[in-house]
Amino acid sequence: MRVVRTVSELRDALRRARREDSTIGFVPTMGALHAGHEALMEQARRECDVVVLSIFVNPTQFNDPTDLERYPRTEEADVAAAERAGVDLVFAPFAQEMYPRGATIEVRLAGPLVDTLEGAHRGSDHFHGVTTVVAKLFNIVQPDVAYFGQKDAQQVLVVTALVRELNFPVRIQAVQTVREPDGLAMSSRNVHVQGRDRERALALKAGLDSAQATYDGGERDADAVIAASVAAMASYEVDPEYLAIVDRVTLEPLRTVEPGALVVVAAPVGPVRLIDNATIH
Repeated sequence: MRVVRTVSELRDALRRARREDSTIGFVPTMGALHAGHEALMEQARRECDVVVLSIFVNPTQFNDPTDLERYPRTEEADVAAAERAGVDLVFAPFAQEMYPRGATIEVRLAGPLVDTLEGAHRGSDHFHGVTTVVAKLFNIVQPDVAYFGQKDAQQVLVVTALVRELNFPVRIQAVQTVREPDGLAMSSRNVHVQGRDRERALALKAGLDSAQATYDGGERDADAVIAASVAAMASYEVDPEYLAIVDRVTLEPLRTVEPGALVVVAAPVGPVRLIDNATIH
């Protein structure tokens, strides 16, 4: 396995793979790898000839400078995890490589995919940062398949729209959320959830489970299902920033709950803001 820092090094390293028409799988990350990332790398390894992992804490998608500063950086451990998972190349650029001085290009989507939910609470600039860096990474790596975690469901939809609208020859593969044994969704930010807050963090999964249970009990009115979910979270002393039931493709709010509806939730727990989602079945 090789670790490269520059665009030219990465392209040189992939030259043979392109010449041999090998399938290139790409796992874009911000590092601080956990079991969720390992699932992405392992699926890429099963499905592709060559696997590229990127590690880059993208400053343009953070609306809070403190959040950017506190984001965990564990490159040495990340590289070791990538090697164990069978990754062929790690692209770990410095900020100036991705955003050279004088860079002015920004890739922006419009509409509910970037304006609602996370976009409403973090600002749509968050997703403009995501789409800009993902577009750059897709141009740099030129993968056949890119792997993203379903935990960030809205991000998956945004990236899928980016690929569709800009005609990137990339297939987006969403991989099921990986959870801790107690149900907490894996996240790089979980390291900051300690003590009593770690127990309270289970509120998000409790809210999602309540939505499914309420639906299974025969309730179809979205507002009633949401109310039950919020009450379940309150038992953990957690109030959601949002808890919504939306169309799984458009993110439009639903008035009636039906199979395939997406339940999305975000909530602050101690010093950390957590997100999660589940599909009604």
